Amino acid sequence: AEPSCTPCAGTVDWNQTWYTNSPRFTWCFENTVLAWIPCAYLWICFPFYYSYLRHKNKGYIRMSHIFKIKMVLGFLLVILCFSNVFFVMWEISQGIPRTPAFFISPAVLGITMVILLLSHLCVAQLSPLWPYSPLISCEQVLPPSHLVLGELVLFCLVDHPPFFSKAVNCSNQCPEASSSFLSKITYWWFSGLVWKGCRQSLGVDDLWSVRKKDSSEEIVAWAEKEWKKYNKRMKHFSVVSFFRKMESATFKKKTEVLLQSEHSQSGPLLQAFWSMFGTYFLLSTLCLVICDVFLFSIPKILSLFLEFIEDQEAPSWHGYFYAFVLVLLACLQTLFEQRYMYMCLVLGLRLKTAVTGLVYRKILIMSSASRKTVTVGEIVNLVSVDVQKLMDLIIYFNGTWLAPIRIIICFVFLWQLLGPSALASIAVFLFLLPLNFMITKRRSHFQEAQMKHKDERAKLTNAILSDIKVIKLYGWEKTFMEKVHAIRRQELQALKRSQILFSASLASFHSSTFLIAFVMFAVYTLVDNTHVLDAQKAFVSLTLINILNTAHSFLPFSINAAVQVNCRLRFFFFGLMSFLCSISPHTLVPASIIIRNGTFCWSKDTSPCLRRIDLTVPQGSLLAVVGQVGAGKSSLLSALLGDLEKMDGFVTMKGTAAYVPQQAWIQNASVEDNILFGKKMDETWFNRVVDACALQPDLESFPAGQKSEIGEKGINISGGQKQRVSLARAVYQRSSIYLLDDPLSAVDAHVGQHIFEHVLGPNGLLKDKTRVLVTHMISVLHQVDNIVVLVNGMIAEIGSYQELSQRNGAFAEFLQSHNTAEEKACSGFPGNASGSALCQSATPGKSAQHKESNTTFQLFFFLIASLQVNTSVYAAYLRAAGLPLCAYIILLFTCQQVLSFFRGYWLSVWTEDPVHNGTQQYTELRVGVFGALGVIQGLFVSTAAVFLGGMSASHKLFLQLLRNVARSPTVFFEETPIGNLLNRFSKEMDAIDSIIPDKLKSLLGFLFNLLEIYLVIIVATPKAAIAIVPLTAFYAVFQHFYVTTSCQLRRLEAASRSPIYSHISETFHGSSVIRAYKDQERFITKSNSLVDENLRICFPGAVADRWLATNLEFLGNGVVLFAALFAAIGRTHLSPGTAGFSISYALQITGVLNWMVRSWTEIENNIVSVERVSEYSRTPKEAPWTLNNKLQGQVWLTEGRIEFRNYSLRYRPNLELALKHINLTINGKEKIGITGRTGAGKSTLAAGLLRLVEAAEGAILIDGQDIAQLGLHDLRMKITVIPQDPVLFSGTLRMNLDPLNQYTDADIWTALELTQLKNFVADLPEQLEYKCTDQGENLSTGQKQLVCLARALLQKAKVLILDEATAAIDTETDLQIQSALRTQFKESTVLTIAHRINTIMDCDRILVLENGQIAEFDTPKQLIAQKGLFYKLMEESGLV
Repeated sequence: AEPSCTPCAGTVDWNQTWYTNSPRFTWCFENTVLAWIPCAYLWICFPFYYSYLRHKNKGYIRMSHIFKIKMVLGFLLVILCFSNVFFVMWEISQGIPRTPAFFISPAVLGITMVILLLSHLCVAQLSPLWPYSPLISCEQVLPPSHLVLGELVLFCLVDHPPFFSKAVNCSNQCPEASSSFLSKITYWWFSGLVWKGCRQSLGVDDLWSVRKKDSSEEIVAWAEKEWKKYNKRMKHFSVVSFFRKMESATFKKKTEVLLQSEHSQSGPLLQAFWSMFGTYFLLSTLCLVICDVFLFSIPKILSLFLEFIEDQEAPSWHGYFYAFVLVLLACLQTLFEQRYMYMCLVLGLRLKTAVTGLVYRKILIMSSASRKTVTVGEIVNLVSVDVQKLMDLIIYFNGTWLAPIRIIICFVFLWQLLGPSALASIAVFLFLLPLNFMITKRRSHFQEAQMKHKDERAKLTNAILSDIKVIKLYGWEKTFMEKVHAIRRQELQALKRSQILFSASLASFHSSTFLIAFVMFAVYTLVDNTHVLDAQKAFVSLTLINILNTAHSFLPFSINAAVQVNCRLRFFFFGLMSFLCSISPHTLVPASIIIRNGTFCWSKDTSPCLRRIDLTVPQGSLLAVVGQVGAGKSSLLSALLGDLEKMDGFVTMKGTAAYVPQQAWIQNASVEDNILFGKKMDETWFNRVVDACALQPDLESFPAGQKSEIGEKGINISGGQKQRVSLARAVYQRSSIYLLDDPLSAVDAHVGQHIFEHVLGPNGLLKDKTRVLVTHMISVLHQVDNIVVLVNGMIAEIGSYQELSQRNGAFAEFLQSHNTAEEKACSGFPGNASGSALCQSATPGKSAQHKESNTTFQLFFFLIASLQVNTSVYAAYLRAAGLPLCAYIILLFTCQQVLSFFRGYWLSVWTEDPVHNGTQQYTELRVGVFGALGVIQGLFVSTAAVFLGGMSASHKLFLQLLRNVARSPTVFFEETPIGNLLNRFSKEMDAIDSIIPDKLKSLLGFLFNLLEIYLVIIVATPKAAIAIVPLTAFYAVFQHFYVTTSCQLRRLEAASRSPIYSHISETFHGSSVIRAYKDQERFITKSNSLVDENLRICFPGAVADRWLATNLEFLGNGVVLFAALFAAIGRTHLSPGTAGFSISYALQITGVLNWMVRSWTEIENNIVSVERVSEYSRTPKEAPWTLNNKLQGQVWLTEGRIEFRNYSLRYRPNLELALKHINLTINGKEKIGITGRTGAGKSTLAAGLLRLVEAAEGAILIDGQDIAQLGLHDLRMKITVIPQDPVLFSGTLRMNLDPLNQYTDADIWTALELTQLKNFVADLPEQLEYKCTDQGENLSTGQKQLVCLARALLQKAKVLILDEATAAIDTETDLQIQSALRTQFKESTVLTIAHRINTIMDCDRILVLENGQIAEFDTPKQLIAQKGLFYKLMEESGLV
């Protein structure tokens, strides 16, 4: 019917709209309120949207069919709207009375449609929020509603992307940008990946590229820019504040002000993050606030629905209306909540990228002093475990202020329902709130303690894994395992206390719903008999209490997350702050290097290590730096590199610099990549460099040549090869200045001579370069231009060799001590032994094997990513937890849920009690039983049992992991990157410690809760089972799709983390080299690439959670809808109490379904950690450490006689023999020199003697005992090894000297005296308790070598193996050490692996090896007389 021609009497007529069985809106309401409000929304938004379009050009419109149809229908609607306006104006002109609404509404709609079409013409991919409001309005006034509906459907579809769009920059971009509005809000754009993940194994190539706005390049550059800006402001403010306070402050106060300004580094970073992400975070917060509006609307609608059930005369459509509104509000709540979660997770990933990038850049500029205060393990913990806690804080942060508001609103609503009785709920809440706060605060102390122990464990684990070969050489695995286990016990003890408190917190949370309801209902009904507890009051109150409880629980979680992040970020803000020594800008000066009055120290709180340094190095000259151990030689190079704190003077360097450290830093890459170091390949120059550095024979021995892979820290090549690769890297760079820290100490004598002649000397490749050479080799000093003699951090003398030789100064004393050492070299025990690193053999094929192993490793991860979690992994975890305990836990959860059901049922029966004379009967009985059921339910503490079971499993699995790794052979560590092992001990163990028990507890709780809800709904409305069955089937489908894809993404993500940690570890140890070459940008680019690769996997994983949550909550809302509809249909025979019981429980199903699947998926994802931790149980293990039936009651190794019987050895089953049919006998107390060219098998022979590699055939007998029949520790602890690279661990000096705690302090001081360390240690503040930092970085290399010698002297073994034992020690100290060794090991058999022939000339016999076979074996006199291979080696060394 046409609208009345009379003016509108009003916009709302309730008799026509509500109190009728055929409801409809008035004509005026439809054409004013319904039409104008959406149009107003569009008009208000238009200026902002237009500005957005102007600033973000998306390209040229593509005239697709959808676009054309949209435009045609749009123009038709515009014409119809304005036709309506003209028609109304014509009617008015004819005298027909019309109210203004008749022509204003069509005019407004027409203008709105014009704006809409103009906006759509600006860009094809219109913002999806744009079209819907006006189109819905149009439907109210225009006759052709099918046109409006058609346009609405078309706007739900997405257009083709525009031409030349900057957003479309790759073929594999994220589909979110090109998806429709509905697809975006429901995350259906992700469904393609879910489907693909179910059909096939996902690989990284199947995932989308990282969006540019999320990439490391964009995020970290932005973070650095903002940080610098705010840091500059902070410094300016601090200076102004300081000078203001100076006027009235004492000197003490001035100092305090300066210290405060120094330690305010956290402010700028937090401000920078807020400047970057604050707006996005506020938008997400707005979504959460809107979500809460819908959340609190639901109890109101439930109240109205229960009124409808009670009122039998109300129109039936009211019930259907309330049911649909209830579900609509729940769906809107879901959409806004999931949008909030999505935005928080995206923000978290960006923050993770920013923090990881900033930490990495900090590592690159950390001074040496800063590096001594932090370890790789702590940094890995920061970017793995702690950044995750920072991401969690973003989600929980709003709980700190929003939760109290929710609580207040709940109390207001409860007051409206129950009046003053609601005060009782406030009393209970106020009692529980401080209890939870107290628990949370106490728990935070235990968590801090746990984090402290975790850092200690990570630090020690990293040290053990970094130097595992040395630990195996000495047989110290058990000792260090006990140290790790002791820290682990303390960590688990803190975790146990924390989890018990967490269980108490959860128990108070679960019981608070009951306690508040019980006290409130008891007070309400018992105080006044006229108070009737009906269904509306009871179940609406329960719904509000559930909301209250959620807010109540959210608050401590939020505070706890903030506490954890605060305590961890302090480490990031202060621990990584580093300041480099400032080097003057490169100016045009005649000299390459100038230092004027330079005084340097390692950090501000230490005394200077270099004092009053005045040094000028002319361009193109060769300067040698000599001095005793600890004189400051390496410190001088560090000062030139800017690694030291400059206290006075200035430093000028002209041109580029290259640095060769004393301990070579090698990347986990090919030999070629190590030498090129980012430079382009120049074949001619590369070959010249390789030849000059004597690397060509080594490359020829590798099957893959220069493409051969080198393991982490060069673990699969010798010390000499590492040093030569490091030198070749420097030479290839063609830099202006070369800083060389004793590069010749680790190579053969003839190789060293070759390198000096062809690289460093007057005719070498670097003859025109400025070279600063730290060396102990006296033989090359006469060929250098100038010599600097350092004594106690000061320059004692400087001049040419001739000038200094004529003076009677420090250099003359240096030469005199050297000459004395040379004279005595032929009369005593061998010194200066040099050779390949004992345990770092360079056999042909080792490099190729490592490369092959890397490929295998990648394949292994791909296969893992393609498989479902095997049930055996769950079985292994449950067995570790204890099967009886698991059965007990299931029983506890069952009892809890049964009692919960009966408590709810009892309440529904209570609300149905008839009312007589305004009162209910049996109130006291109802209250008593209700209370008793709740109390009994609270007695079943199921969560604590889950956590205790989880701790038991964690303890056993960690011990298993530690034992399996420690029992692995050395080849395992050559093949496995340290990042993977660190990942197992940090991230994976953290998942087993905390995440799996927590999610298991959640899964069991929600599963039993779901079963209870289904039972309640079916008991109340049996017909609802018809809907529940298919909805549950859909739920199972979604769960299957999600879990399958999510697990693959989780495994891919876990595999992508390890390279990040390995790269961080590698960069941490090589930061000085990277800075020297000014190659930071390349390493930053690689770090960005690794982080982006990880982000490429993390982002789909985060979206998968939102896809699942949205779909499951929609399914849950479907259950609510059917429960409400069937209740409305059957209200004639359904009591309000039963309906309230059913619907209030049904309203919980969305959260229960969502959290149950998420908990299950989290378990499925994190159970991979159990799989990854357990996988090392399947890797090959070395022989037993001890054999109980051997050496019982026997005193073995008293003579030291060694016999090789047809002994052969190969490193891998598929490789050639490295040692071939060795037959020789070494008598007890005999001194044997072992020599030969590189790769001859010298180190391999020692490795076989210590059973680092097992024999291929034959046997070795020591004192008549076949060593293959002994336990490894029984063997290795009887043999003392002094390796080439000195290794110290983080701990006291005493622990490093005597890890097994076997010797007295007097013994230790005697050993220190023999190694010339007694005075040095006595001068230390804590003497033997002096703390050595990680890798012993607070000692010089020479001092570390002396500590290793002292350690060997303590053991006094019958067999001693020397491998380059005194290479890093000055000649005078070397002479004294050799004298001590001759005395102390007079009764021992000594094997000296040497490259320098003169160091083994006084041995009883010399073993010459070639190609793994014995070439010669006799006394030095006989070998010289034979003029064989040994004679040739002497000729090459210049001794003949």
